[in-house]
Amino acid sequence: MRSVLQTFTNIRRQELLPTVVAGVFFFCVLTALMSVRPAREALGMQRGIESVRWLFFVTVAVTFAVNPVFGLLVSKFRRMVFISATYLFFAFGLLVFYFLLILAPAHIGETSGQVFYVWFSVFNLFATMLFWALMTDRFSLDQSERLFGAVSIGGTLGAIFGPWLASVLAKPMGTPFLLLVAAGFLLLAVCAAWLLTQFQDEQIKDVQSVNTSQEVIGGGAWEGLWTVLRSPYLLGISGYVLIVAIIATFIYFTRLQMVAALGVDTDTRTATFAQIDLISQVATLILQAFVTSHLMKRFGVPFTLALLPICVALGFIGLAIFGSLAALIALDATFRAVQRGVMRPARETLFTTMPRAERYKSKAFIDTFVYRGGDVVGAQTEGLLGRLGMGLTGLATFAVPLALIWMALGIWLGVTQRHRALQSTSTNTKPGENK
Repeated sequence: MRSVLQTFTNIRRQELLPTVVAGVFFFCVLTALMSVRPAREALGMQRGIESVRWLFFVTVAVTFAVNPVFGLLVSKFRRMVFISATYLFFAFGLLVFYFLLILAPAHIGETSGQVFYVWFSVFNLFATMLFWALMTDRFSLDQSERLFGAVSIGGTLGAIFGPWLASVLAKPMGTPFLLLVAAGFLLLAVCAAWLLTQFQDEQIKDVQSVNTSQEVIGGGAWEGLWTVLRSPYLLGISGYVLIVAIIATFIYFTRLQMVAALGVDTDTRTATFAQIDLISQVATLILQAFVTSHLMKRFGVPFTLALLPICVALGFIGLAIFGSLAALIALDATFRAVQRGVMRPARETLFTTMPRAERYKSKAFIDTFVYRGGDVVGAQTEGLLGRLGMGLTGLATFAVPLALIWMALGIWLGVTQRHRALQSTSTNTKPGENK
């Protein structure tokens, strides 16, 4: 059994329980997000697709305003305190929206739908950012390369279960009920996070974690921004994330337009988006279960980070040629499968060579504000290309060269991370030890 486990997942026996708990944690987070996301899409489209483009500006402004608040929490409180506070805050927000939809449906309209769209967009990034920040804090670089693919399986199962719940419950129970379900899963996520932090640090990471895991990180509210601006490495990660967001937004708006052309009601759109999500997540699960950990160990992080840009370039070429909903679903499924199943675990290993303070604060800035900034750039670029009448061909003409730049940046980040890890090992090796 141990041999089979190591062959397919690269998990060692003493790492099994922490990895399973981390997977359950991610399952709860992604179930909460993905059960509600179809509702966000449907509610956000009530004023048309053009209004969604401008909602991206509002979202990036709110994200920028929230970042120093999160930075202050990180500076003043221990790790589990600010993690729990963030998840519970968003769970409370879901309950507020639920009771508003149930008790005052007459006051719910297009404006309320747009408020929910912005709120959920902020919630979405902070929820996943916190999960991965804790993972990079609790697992070493070697473990992250071996285990993050397996941990991500839990998230993918949640991302499959969430859309399935939405597709099943949206019509009989109504869209508001999904918010209540998501709040419950966030509470379970807090419990799983707490359980993960109770394992002895030596089971999970090196002995240095024993002295630091319960310490208050300290620093200022804006430290994440200044840390990123001072570091070429973090600026490189920011550029990589920015391009991820731009490409994801291109695909996102193409999907919105094709679903909007169906001319269906809100609940049916919710179910349609959920079905598309379900297809994407099944493909992701296959990659995570059998490919990711072996890719990172055998070919390294540089190749793994370059794989998604290659798939994107080929996918946009195919979309420009065929221009159908089936081609879009194929591109969407491939993008999300490689992004979540391969690229995201590899990208998170980039943070394992950083100190805890930089890890939490810079990740919060990069994974929220920088990503949402990419959303804005992608939304406006896609809209401009559409107004110029360039269509899918114009989109592919812009996306393919961008993917090549993205690929080169991914290779550079992977190589740089390996150099940083080697330098850290040499620095921490005591005199007289073999190096």
